[in-house]
Amino acid sequence: MKNKILIAILPSVMLFSGCAHEFNQVIKSPDTDYKYEYAKEAFAKGKYTQATTLLDELILVQKGTDNAEESLYMLGMAYFNGKDFESAAMTFKKYFKTYPKGIYAEMACFYIGESLFQSTPEPRLDQTETVNAIAAFQDYLDIYPQPKMKERAQTRLLELQDKLVKKELYSAQLYYNLGSYFGNCTNGGSNYEACIITAQNAIKDYPYSQDRENFAVLIMKSKFELAQQSVEAKRLDRFRDAEDECYGFINEYPDSKNKEIAEKYIAACQKITKGKEQE
Repeated sequence: MKNKILIAILPSVMLFSGCAHEFNQVIKSPDTDYKYEYAKEAFAKGKYTQATTLLDELILVQKGTDNAEESLYMLGMAYFNGKDFESAAMTFKKYFKTYPKGIYAEMACFYIGESLFQSTPEPRLDQTETVNAIAAFQDYLDIYPQPKMKERAQTRLLELQDKLVKKELYSAQLYYNLGSYFGNCTNGGSNYEACIITAQNAIKDYPYSQDRENFAVLIMKSKFELAQQSVEAKRLDRFRDAEDECYGFINEYPDSKNKEIAEKYIAACQKITKGKEQE
């Protein structure tokens, strides 16, 4: 049985060894044209590691030749298809800087943004790469008024913007969840105030976001909680502000599932605000 397994595996091992040997011979070859053609074949067959290994060398030795431009763009695509998006972005930037009017200039410009897009983390993490990707896609749309990839670029911009919105929503929610905990409020203020400011800025910056209502809910809840924990001198004004916020929420979102919460807050606020008026 062991012999049968060995016989079955042996051809695959020999084939792999043969391929590895052939590639080693190509790397050692002084024939630049041969390496170039082999790199193109490797790229076409999806052997991106082999392609990048050869092309990374070729872009240096081919400088000034007819093949240099194609090699640099192909290197970027090999990195991209091989999911090395950081290297891909750097290579496409290099291509666009070197050949701003080149054959592949527009696609290189697009793939700068696409490579950065693929590198963006989930919304809870730092969104520096998301901001960079947005800038890259915006540059693409600004440089090419009638771009080939216009629809894709616009879709990507919306997806990236949604990540930034989610990041702000998670931040605002975190402040709300921290509530009356003051350990992180080293510069004064409170978590509820931080939640309100974060959510208000998000609504201002992204007025058409699908999360607009979620931010509004956090503002309403935070204003009520802030009034609850206020010192006597600020208590009445903050309850009035919370009450106004609740009425504004109901007017803007009359069918919201959070309408009952708003109405409950209004009743609680009025016990304070109307009670003061009657004194």
